[in-house]
Amino acid sequence: MMSTSQPRKKFNTGYRRRENDWRLFLRLLPYARHRRRSLALAILLLVPIAVANAVQPLLIGQVISLIRQEPSTYEFLRNRPLLQGLNIIEILLLITVSIRLIFTGFQGYLVQKLGQQITAEIRQDLFHHVTSLAVRFFDRTPVGKLITRLTSDVEVLGDVFSTGAIGIVSDLFSILVILSFMFSIQWQLAFLLLIVLVPVTCIIIYLQKQYRKANYKTREELSELNSQLQENIIGINVVQLFRREKFNAELFRVSNQRYIREVDETIFYDSAVSATLEWIALIAIAGVLWLGGYLLLQKDLTVGTLSAFILYAQRLFDPLREFAEKFTVIQAGFTAIERVSEVLDEPIEIRDRGNPRFSIFDSRLGYIDEITDNPEFPIEDLPEFGEIRFEHVWFAYKDDDYVIKDLDFTIHPGEKVALIGPTGAGKSSIIRLLCRLYEPNKGRILVDGVDIREIPQAELRRYMAVILQEGFLFAGDVKSNITLGDSYTFEEIQQAAEKTNVAQFIEQLPLGYDTQLRERGTNLSSGQKQLLAFARAAIRNPQILVLDEATASLDVGTEALIQEALNKLLVGRTAIIIAHRLSTIRDVDRIFVLKRGELIEQGSHEQLLQQGGMYATLHNLQMLGT
Repeated sequence: MMSTSQPRKKFNTGYRRRENDWRLFLRLLPYARHRRRSLALAILLLVPIAVANAVQPLLIGQVISLIRQEPSTYEFLRNRPLLQGLNIIEILLLITVSIRLIFTGFQGYLVQKLGQQITAEIRQDLFHHVTSLAVRFFDRTPVGKLITRLTSDVEVLGDVFSTGAIGIVSDLFSILVILSFMFSIQWQLAFLLLIVLVPVTCIIIYLQKQYRKANYKTREELSELNSQLQENIIGINVVQLFRREKFNAELFRVSNQRYIREVDETIFYDSAVSATLEWIALIAIAGVLWLGGYLLLQKDLTVGTLSAFILYAQRLFDPLREFAEKFTVIQAGFTAIERVSEVLDEPIEIRDRGNPRFSIFDSRLGYIDEITDNPEFPIEDLPEFGEIRFEHVWFAYKDDDYVIKDLDFTIHPGEKVALIGPTGAGKSSIIRLLCRLYEPNKGRILVDGVDIREIPQAELRRYMAVILQEGFLFAGDVKSNITLGDSYTFEEIQQAAEKTNVAQFIEQLPLGYDTQLRERGTNLSSGQKQLLAFARAAIRNPQILVLDEATASLDVGTEALIQEALNKLLVGRTAIIIAHRLSTIRDVDRIFVLKRGELIEQGSHEQLLQQGGMYATLHNLQMLGT
């Protein structure tokens, strides 16, 4: 079976609108459906809040009408004493204020909680997706940009629901209720205010579109800023050793200034919306006063009704202002959805095929049990496991720039093979392909006759252990860095440490196996971190062991101890060893000599010396160097 490489898309570096806003919003609906009861309750509470808010100007207008004894006074108030009527209106106002305050507080708590739950779920899905992506994705994606998407962009998405979507529904509903009350009282003034809403809507939509574009550029600049910050922190040793502090500070200053310019642009459009609404609100109130004064002179309007309308005009623009602010949140949310979607839409290149038929451990145990249950089958004829076969494998990190070219070889069970060659010969690429961190462009790789694409990734990587040149440690204690989350007993951890001769080093730590390690193990030396990597491999009892310059960071004494442990660890296991010091691989069964992705020589140490080829040349050069 052959697979071809597909061109991969990159993250956007500039704003482009691929989907309309509401199609982007629909991508969040599955998360909202999981909490539809809370969402429905939050929306249902909008009814009493909006009605209580809309009734208040009407009641204040009735106070004025009652005092002036105007015909617009309601019948149930007209025939009562003035003080009694005012007390009734006061009680009604108190009820509406109480309803609004209580329900608004409860609804605010509900939508904020809903937003945080949705944010947590999106962040969880995004993290799971990112950790499932192939290493190729991380080769071309700056870590800082990815972290921005996983943190601040996701945080904005919660506001889309909690502050944005539900808030906009609330404001729209309030506007509709207020307009309904206004038309029921006096249609001419209501129609005037309705006409004013048309230019307001057009202006808001235009300014929000501009805000959206500016906000997208702002998020991109923030990603770039985070990338530079992360790069400088990780590479602080190089920064200080090569005196790049001022140079890097200048680079950061330039990026920071670009970010500030983009933020200023978003502030401008956001402020423009607020300023525009303030001016139009004043114009609308002036229009109500002008038309209302004319109708009042014509005896077609009472002072109480005009007062209520002035209050309604102010209240109408309150939800409009909030609507504009929340629409800004929505626009920022759409930008975040776009950016997060770019990660979620990134296809998972390396997938398990879901074929339960191939299970390395289970199938073998069954096979062995079947053989050993047969008394006619001699125990010495049991099959050996750990065969590795590359069948005409081609691989390129980018396009057709192949770093592995038509590799075809077989490593037999229990055989020790060394890979040597100059930098860029493809040694590490072979390991990455074998571990299925990348897929070959052509050809296939088999372990014990099974195509590794048919084997679940977790099982394939349990079956083999890889010790890299630089051991990576997580923040946590020594025990957890050996087990890496797998369920091993403390006795098994100790046995693995003793087996690899690292127990003595661990026991010298302040709290032994419970010693807390900092991020990336910065409170240990490079050699000590590497020692833990050996214990990490030993505890898993792998069938295939891969050593990628694993002893390069060890001192001579420690290397001798590890080499002794390795000799025991390698017994009965297939091993692939990458080494630059040829003296460390003399005793292997075969040596593969690679050059520019091709296998040009293979054989034992003595055979390759006799051939007088590239290996012999490298060996002679190293001997001269010593």
